[in-house]
Amino acid sequence: MTSIVDAPEWRALTKNAEALAGTSMRDLFARDPDRFRRYSLSAAGLFLDFSKNKISDEILDNLLALAKARGLEARRDAMFAGDKINETEDRPVLHVALRAGADAAYAAGGAPVSALVNEELARMKRFADAVQGGKVRGRTGKALVNVVNIGIGGSDLGPQMAVEALRPYWIKGRRSHFVSNVDGRHLADTLSELDPETTLFVIASKTFTTQETLANARSAKDWFLNSGAREEDIAKHFAALSTNEEAVTAFGVDPENMFRFWDWVGGRYSLWSAIGLSIALQVGFQNFEKLLAGARAMDAHFRAAPLGENMPALLALVGVWNRNFLDIRAHAVLPYDQHLHRLPAYLQQADMESNGKRVGLDGAPVAHETGPVLFGEPGTNGQHAFYQLLHQGTDIVSADFIAAATAASELGDHHQLLLANFLAQTEALMRGRTEAEARADLAAAGLAPAEIDRLAPHKAFPGDRPTSSILMDRLTPETLGALLALYEHKIFCQGVIWGINSFDQWGVELGKALAQDILPEIGGPGETRPPATARDSSTNGLIDRVNKARGQRSGR
Repeated sequence: MTSIVDAPEWRALTKNAEALAGTSMRDLFARDPDRFRRYSLSAAGLFLDFSKNKISDEILDNLLALAKARGLEARRDAMFAGDKINETEDRPVLHVALRAGADAAYAAGGAPVSALVNEELARMKRFADAVQGGKVRGRTGKALVNVVNIGIGGSDLGPQMAVEALRPYWIKGRRSHFVSNVDGRHLADTLSELDPETTLFVIASKTFTTQETLANARSAKDWFLNSGAREEDIAKHFAALSTNEEAVTAFGVDPENMFRFWDWVGGRYSLWSAIGLSIALQVGFQNFEKLLAGARAMDAHFRAAPLGENMPALLALVGVWNRNFLDIRAHAVLPYDQHLHRLPAYLQQADMESNGKRVGLDGAPVAHETGPVLFGEPGTNGQHAFYQLLHQGTDIVSADFIAAATAASELGDHHQLLLANFLAQTEALMRGRTEAEARADLAAAGLAPAEIDRLAPHKAFPGDRPTSSILMDRLTPETLGALLALYEHKIFCQGVIWGINSFDQWGVELGKALAQDILPEIGGPGETRPPATARDSSTNGLIDRVNKARGQRSGR
């Protein structure tokens, strides 16, 4: 395939960016009263407005031509067909099959998988319903009212985000906890509040060998046994989400309480699978099914809609335009909903682990930028933290603003105030404030001319900060599912255009391997260790300093 930077569509977009350099978004809105209507669309219960990006019809046409030239539609069809589009791991990518419904007939590499998915969903339903109905109880007959999900990465970020997002749907009396960090305080702090007789542990590890997860699982098991439980009681208080039945059984989990997923399910795309068990336990399986249904609706839209009317594709193309042609290197996700406070962290993994790549599918370094740095916080908290840089910083940051028009339960005028800020911020980032406007405001406030001269430059905002707005009527399991699928497909589209594999993550492997090598060099409390010599001077020096501090301690 021709290098993307040599493609005529890419060169045309480069010229578009040069020609647009002297035009502001204020100008674009002033020239086109119909801009909002033409650069917005609805799909699967979501509304996307991307008119506050510095684009034109010509730019959008060239972006769509670039997507076609890069084979986006064929690549999309190959994913849904179960082809092995994860080339480096020789696997299909079929998270869409996990939420496709009872009548689906997906195949991975030619082998049918929909029946396997539906069978596992049925097993999850039976288990979640049995826990909710009290048929599954702890060793002393008490209800299992606390669920502790032990996982890391996609086995933690997705379920935790969804559980928090769906707080209005929580089963009364049920509380889910999430432990991911191998730092022992994370587990210890969680367990300090729990009763072992009413706690169910869900161990989420595809291979059941993940270092952090297994360390936490073993310590949780020790805590449980030290409460007076016996080995045979483990089966009543532990479930596993894994593919390694031998290791799961050796741990003490009843194979009936082991829920499976497959190698064509990537970790950051896995909350739709058995990894979502903690979601089903917290909100009920019926609401988990609604989450799947919302994603399925977005899948159907993405699969069928022409690219020019396709929400994931358009959101992706706007991102490509900002990243590659306007040189915008960071992107903020800003949900104006406290229940979505874990969404930015979830999307950090989904986006940066997927598209943080410097090598193309052909194995050669790419000649263009790929994924941006992604960050975010819920509004309005972020406004009082980092929005100053968004408005007046020397680097331009693009952003997605997300809100629901109505809240699950409204408290006074809080939601109106939230929405006013949601709307005002995108307008302010787009319009900015000229120095002349700042001077007029200061004069209207009665300031003296000298004071106006002093303050006006500080109160001017350049504007032209690109934003997209995603609006839903209300945050429900269905709209959450659609929102997450929208971002999954956006990430996929960008990976196709950039010519990279969005579904591997070799970059995280080196650090894991080195950690395993270094582990034996870290001494226990009170233990004396010889100087480290096997590594660079910095790493050796840090190991020695750590061991010296630990050697001076005899325990807790």
